[in-house]
Amino acid sequence: MKHSIGIIGAGAIGTAIARILSKAGISAVIANSRGPESLAALGQELGVRPVSVEEAAQADIVFLAVNWTKIPDAVQHLGPWNGRIVIDANNAVEAPPFRAVELHGRASSSVLADLLPGARVVKAFNHLAAAMLASDPQSEGGRRALFYAGDDADAKAVVGELIQQLGFAGIDLGTLDGGGRLAQFPGGPLPLLNLVRFD
Repeated sequence: MKHSIGIIGAGAIGTAIARILSKAGISAVIANSRGPESLAALGQELGVRPVSVEEAAQADIVFLAVNWTKIPDAVQHLGPWNGRIVIDANNAVEAPPFRAVELHGRASSSVLADLLPGARVVKAFNHLAAAMLASDPQSEGGRRALFYAGDDADAKAVVGELIQQLGFAGIDLGTLDGGGRLAQFPGGPLPLLNLVRFD
């Protein structure tokens, strides 16, 4: 089944995601807070269609790649989510000054899920630096690993399939509160690890 894909956020990670989707021949729309006109050049370069944030949020799979402190404002008027999949590509860092955000012991994706009632949140595409994420997933004779975690098995299966389509090796870490903590930055042991899986 083919899913529509939206990207909210056109910074380094959002652009890297648009780039790898485009390379794989997967169509997507992209949005930012400044409006579609500001993304015209990027859309032309990458073959993604600039749209409003509201339109991007209506896709079957929505990548959320927004600076952490701006997320509440970015998503507050976008519901109801009605079971759509939101891929949490964010890290709980205030940028700048690149300080860790106080999460009071919670996993960052669990905090995000509270802001998106009705969404099926999957943590993924956050653990590699943007340049590494956008580079060739084939590496050292294997495939670069991408971790994912979530509480909904069907949503995770869809994201896992997308990761494979993009040429990466998907590794399911389990739940948002369990596996999601392993891949979150700061705090988890997996961010910035460039691991390669050999089949």
